[in-house]
Amino acid sequence: MAYFLDLFSPETYEAFSSSNKTISGFRVRQQNQASKVQPGDKFICYMTKLSRWVGILEVTSDWFKDDSPIFTEQNDPFIVRFKVKPLVWLDKEKGIPIHDDRIWNNLTFTKGHDKNSSKWTGKLRASLSKLEDRDARLLEKTILNQLKENETFEIDKADYEKYVTHKIHREDKVVSVTVPQDNGSEVEVLPEAQVEVRESIKIQALLADIGAKMGMKIWIPRNDRTAVLEEWKNNNPPILTILPLNYDETTIKTIEQIDVLWLKGRSIVRAFEVEHTTSIYSGILRMADLLALQPNMDIKLHIVAPLVRREKVFQEIRRPVFSLLEKGPLSESCTYISYDSLKELSQLKHLAHLSESVLDEYSEEAE
Repeated sequence: MAYFLDLFSPETYEAFSSSNKTISGFRVRQQNQASKVQPGDKFICYMTKLSRWVGILEVTSDWFKDDSPIFTEQNDPFIVRFKVKPLVWLDKEKGIPIHDDRIWNNLTFTKGHDKNSSKWTGKLRASLSKLEDRDARLLEKTILNQLKENETFEIDKADYEKYVTHKIHREDKVVSVTVPQDNGSEVEVLPEAQVEVRESIKIQALLADIGAKMGMKIWIPRNDRTAVLEEWKNNNPPILTILPLNYDETTIKTIEQIDVLWLKGRSIVRAFEVEHTTSIYSGILRMADLLALQPNMDIKLHIVAPLVRREKVFQEIRRPVFSLLEKGPLSESCTYISYDSLKELSQLKHLAHLSESVLDEYSEEAE
């Protein structure tokens, strides 16, 4: 028997809680991970945003595909599914916060970290990640004990409500959107004496290096190119000076401003916007502009930002203006990659033998 992570947003937690709790679904890109799950394995359930452990589900079937809505939604994206039996399913007020000392001080990926840090969150990046046996047994025991102890962990209802998305009913589908609150400027000031090279340039260079090792041609905007090449220190960088694309001038000018592009032949494979010191909104807007100009363009888009900006990325990407594009919600085409996840990917051996699809294991979708 093995244990796997099953992530729920507040929205999917509420929907699952209202169902008969016999089906747990995942996105199609997780099909490979799903193939490793066997009947008898267990899902340890974690609610994001509130950062709480909320349940244990026993897997009772092999994975299967089914695109009929699990709950009441049209166009359900969670079509890779398992039949499950709920062993424990806690009310949100009973869910155990990950910062609870019984958990925090004993999990391998949180123990020893400051509770205000975000370094541990990479382990909770995606559903169907296999949990270490030691961690899984600790979580299973603590969640089962909560059935007896019935301890309450208060929730700020107003704070919780802001995580539940709004529904927009279109003729063809139901779209979930968020309305981010304006918290003032988010520009981060980096004293020149503290940093020799802007972190965004370092991340652009790292993205370029990973792509090059995978056999990609790299595009860097002209204004950033010199600084990125100095940081990259590649003697023979596969940098493009002209984009070999057959689009109109407006589209080309938009594409040229994107922070990093990976290309194979005459096709863009991946596009990245790095958001370190600038407004997250600007990078997402550029991605949306691209899809608005070319709704038939099939490119995987990524916003790359520090972990501390993760929630802000998700809030912005689900704005109504980005969720009602002709091509479909931007959240279906654009994912988030943390700096830590990118650095973890860069350490993989044999990058030259890996497909660019490995990025999907390190990216997170706005739920």
